[in-house]
Amino acid sequence: MQGPRFDELFAFLTAAPLSSTDLARLRDWLDSIRDPADCLALIEAAAAGRPCPHCACARLHRSGFASGLQRYRCLGCRRSFNALTGTPLARLRKRECWLPYIKCLLESRTVRDAALATGVHRTTSFRWRHRFAPGAARHRPAALTGIVEADETYRLESQKGSRTLSRPPRKRGGAARRRGINREHDCLLVARDRIGTTLDFHTGRGPVTAAQLHTCLQPVLPGDGLLISDGAAAYVRFALDAGIMHESINVRAGRRARGAIHIQNVNGWHSRFKNWLVRFKGVASRYLANYSGWQRLLDAHALRTPAQWLGAAVRQIQ
Repeated sequence: MQGPRFDELFAFLTAAPLSSTDLARLRDWLDSIRDPADCLALIEAAAAGRPCPHCACARLHRSGFASGLQRYRCLGCRRSFNALTGTPLARLRKRECWLPYIKCLLESRTVRDAALATGVHRTTSFRWRHRFAPGAARHRPAALTGIVEADETYRLESQKGSRTLSRPPRKRGGAARRRGINREHDCLLVARDRIGTTLDFHTGRGPVTAAQLHTCLQPVLPGDGLLISDGAAAYVRFALDAGIMHESINVRAGRRARGAIHIQNVNGWHSRFKNWLVRFKGVASRYLANYSGWQRLLDAHALRTPAQWLGAAVRQIQ
């Protein structure tokens, strides 16, 4: 039996009264229809002009096609590559589903929701999440400017998804065995200037140290800027050693601001990050940096479309 022609179907949809829900479903369905050539063209455009990913030689020539992508051969090391070689997206399949999946990342969908929306298995959805999100998040601001607020937030260490645990399991996340911040907590250090530029650093377990601040903050802080933090001794020691202007707020004493001296911007980022994480029902410690980078991209509104996100994930970091 022959189905209806497109003209007949289009005429029926034009005449039918469509609710807002019906229109939303129709838009989602149309967005899911992608020509694989669209994704390949975006990948080639984002990687245009890149040198050899193996030896950084700029002398190369075309060497046929494979899986729809142009292959090149380096005249220096004689190895071949394509636009995805050396990127987090290398060797991933089903490229026709990449743009709809990135749309799910922009909407912060869970693993299972994204799998249903794009028609891939949930394990594929999980694998893609931890390729596409860190791939785009590799592109970080080079430096902060002016007044910089820095503070850390802590989350209880999690071994979610591990087949073998290094400690007894905790029920529903559980609680730390000791009070206060200790080696059972993961530290996420966030620095943010007053124009909204944000950098995140996963420093490991336990309270942040002056040595970790030297490693993370000194390369990105302006020489003539001002660092504002809470009253932790590590910041005072770091600022003295690095010769950086520093002001602190005694948050524990209930003081939140002293004129323009405050850390409310970075604490606001912490609050948005924690509220955003709730939908994922627990995040393993080994993936915490991936999630903080994902949230940093969403919060900055730098990548607004799937095409921009894909380009950032493919583009080589200089």
